[in-house]
Amino acid sequence: MAKIKITQVKSTIKRPKDQKATVAALGLGRISKSVILENTPQIAGMVNKVNHLVKVEEA
Repeated sequence: MAKIKITQVKSTIKRPKDQKATVAALGLGRISKSVILENTPQIAGMVNKVNHLVKVEEA
């Protein structure tokens, strides 16, 4: 599968608990932090849930 680079671009302050938990499960937590993950259906669903807080690029 292809790899994607996920970068947090907005804060999780004043966000619902489920969005905070999703960002943490992706391995993020600070603005500008990036992770490279496999593009699986589970990761795609998590990214879709917090797409307003992260930026996604092909890695």
